[in-house]
This record gives sequence, C-alpha cells and structure tokens, in this order.
Amino acid sequence: MDFAAFLSTVITMFVILIVGFILGKMNIIDSVASKRFSALIVSIAQPALIIDSLISKKYSMEALKLALISLGLAFAVHLIMALIAYLACIKIKDINERKITEFAMVFGNIGFLGIPVMESLFPDNGAFVASFFIVSFNILLWIIGLGILARKRDDIKLTPKKIFINKGTVPTLIGFVIFLLPAFLPSFTLHEVVTSSIGYIASLCTPISMLIIGALLSTRSAKQIFGSSKVYYLCFFKLIAIPLFFCFTLKILGFSDFWVLFITAVSGMPSATATSMFAELYDTAPGFSAQGVGTSTLLSVATMPLVILIASAVIEWNISIF
Repeated sequence: MDFAAFLSTVITMFVILIVGFILGKMNIIDSVASKRFSALIVSIAQPALIIDSLISKKYSMEALKLALISLGLAFAVHLIMALIAYLACIKIKDINERKITEFAMVFGNIGFLGIPVMESLFPDNGAFVASFFIVSFNILLWIIGLGILARKRDDIKLTPKKIFINKGTVPTLIGFVIFLLPAFLPSFTLHEVVTSSIGYIASLCTPISMLIIGALLSTRSAKQIFGSSKVYYLCFFKLIAIPLFFCFTLKILGFSDFWVLFITAVSGMPSATATSMFAELYDTAPGFSAQGVGTSTLLSVATMPLVILIASAVIEWNISIF
C-alpha cells in the first residue's frame, strides 16, 4: 500500500474541489454547465475509465480469479451496506430525507473518486479491482437505489433494461472482453493510439467531478454545509462507521491484508453524485441530497486518510478467529 501517493491524491482532489467552489461562486460553472459536465462524465469519461482500468491489466489466470472474487465481494459489500443503511435510517421521520440518507449511505463515489484513489493506494491491482465494484454499483443502483426511492411512490418503476444495460455494465463488458482476448488470441494487443485515447478521456473523470462537487457546494450556505445534524449523521455512517465495521469484521474473519484495506477504503468513499442526480430526477429532497453529497465529499478529505490509518494498524493485530 502506497499511503503517501494516496494522501497526495486526496489533497489534490481537495484543491480541485476548492477551485470548483470558486468557479461556482463566479458563476463560471452554473447549474447548466454542471448538468452538462455531469452528462459528459456519466456518458463518456466514466465508461472510458472503466474500460481503461480493465484493459490496463495483463491477462492471466490469477488476474481472472481476482476479477471473479472482486465481483462477488463487491455485491456482498453493497448488500451489507444496504442493510446497515436501512437499519440506521428507520427512525428518520421525514420520508424523503430518510430515502436520500439511506441511498447516500449505500452508494459511494466509487467511479469518479474510487478508481484513482484505489490506484494510488494499490498501484498493482487497485483500479482493476475497483472496476468490478462499479459493476455492482451500477446494477444495484437500479435495484436497491431505485427501490429505496420508489417506496410509497407509484411513478417510479424498475425495468430489466435499466438494471442490466447501463453506462456501468456495458463498458465493463467491453473492457472485460478485451481483457480476456489474449486467452484466445495470444498475439492480440490494442494499438497504442486506442489505449492512449481511452486513457486521456478517462483522465477527465476526477478533475471534472471534483469541479462539479465544488460548484455544487458553492450554492449552499456555510450553515447548510456545516450546520445540519442530519447531514452529519449521514456522514458519520458513510465515512466512519461503515468502513470501520468492514475493517474489524474482515480482520476477525481472517481476510487478507489487501482485502481489509481495500474494502475499508472503498466503503469509506463519500456519497455518490448519483444521489443528487436521482434526487433531482425523481424530486426527492434534492436540496438535502446536495448537502449530503457535498459535505461528505468535503469531510472525506480528512476521514479517508483517518480510516486507512486505522485499518493499517488493525491488520497488524492478531484477532482472526480462523
């Protein structure tokens, strides 16, 4: 684990977020620009990021085994987070705020922030493994996520197409097929122009997403950002309680150091920007969702290094029951 590179990545993201905040205050990134940038990321940059993370890994049976294990753990982690979030939000009285809080606890910013952060922490396998967590994210987003928002609503419906054919699953399938091709065509390689082009487009994800979040924060008052106990409740679970739960549980169950650190880090990502996008699309407390996403992203600059340091200490303990 390269903690120095991870810390550098987090600080860089924070600096870009501040630039986005300034650009938002200057109205250079307004609501129209923010939506267009979001569309650019979701439709082009994130798919390229997923493909790039998969094709950059050289095929081997060991890599294939890692891919399958990653996918299985990704679904398990999201389902456990969904259960924790449901229990944590039962007593929230406002139905819409309850839905958004639960949604935001389950779905972290794995795509925009997760891949670069995981790559900085684990240069060999971080981005590759994170891409399979994005697959789980995108499938369960349309099952658990939409299911949360659909409670007591007749106008929100799940469809098989949305579940299995979306901007996360399709590029993953493309990238995985390219990853597997050398198993059948040993001489197969993508031309450097293709890989470079995908890489450059993928590199747009992190800076643009942080600029958008910064601009989003600029529309809220300091009181809204830092003065809401409901948002702090969300942030406590999303950024501290859930990742530390996985940290101690996985260590006790005897998981390897890599998985303890990786799942602690990936489960401690700030709330996904999809929270705000879905909140606006389905008119479910959009203002509160913006506060949750923005504040959790801002606080994650401090909490992500903290939980990683704690996890780094925990893996040294001799507390496994197996």
